[in-house]
Amino acid sequence: MLFDTHVHLNADQFNDDLEDVIERAKERNVEKMVVVGFDEPTINRAMELVEKYDFMYASVGWHPVDAIDMKDEHLTWIEELAAHPKVVAIGEMGLDYHWDKSPKDIQKEVFRRQIRLARKVNLPIIIHNRDATEDVITILKEESVEEVGGIMHCFTGSIEVAKQCMDMNMYISFGGPVTFKNAKKPKEVAAEIPLDKLLIETDCPYLTPHPYRGKRNEPAYVSYVAEQIAELKGISYDELAKYTTENALKLFRIND
Repeated sequence: MLFDTHVHLNADQFNDDLEDVIERAKERNVEKMVVVGFDEPTINRAMELVEKYDFMYASVGWHPVDAIDMKDEHLTWIEELAAHPKVVAIGEMGLDYHWDKSPKDIQKEVFRRQIRLARKVNLPIIIHNRDATEDVITILKEESVEEVGGIMHCFTGSIEVAKQCMDMNMYISFGGPVTFKNAKKPKEVAAEIPLDKLLIETDCPYLTPHPYRGKRNEPAYVSYVAEQIAELKGISYDELAKYTTENALKLFRIND
């Protein structure tokens, strides 16, 4: 059994063939997944999906690129949704310095407010970090993230950064980029992450793994991520699947 900890089946790219996508995931033994909402439309769609499908869970939060659009009522709404039995995390949240839609100071404030909310409702967080590692680490430390823990989503950083995150009760999650032929650093880091701190994801429809790179990503392809990491660690695919699934169930407090 595989657990894809980060999907965007709430994206428009899946409007026409969602049932086929789900069927292909099941054929590859992807039996659970977390649908991540990051603004008003995607949160609404995530909640629709988890009400309909028993194997889907939701994470609700506000993306740093759109931090400038977040109002107080959005945070209140996210807090209300956190009480839903199938909402298992807050996020994705974090910092993104690649795009310049939202000023850095606003991103930081929205990030801090969401961590505080996660601590209030006692749910783990899902972190988006792009070109902002130093500030992300600083805020995680200052906001006592270890109280709830969470996921460094689609991790591409160094082993030193990974260790700092793991020391704060964070899991390290790898997606499609770890399968890319030129991805030397992600492969080296994935090989070193302890099995009890490791998660896998697709971030579909984005970041499609080899051999489908360039096409739309989907949950079935998390199996390619699992195959690559198992090979890097010198363990069996089944053992990698077992550890990453157990880690996800534990983090999201899903009792199977």
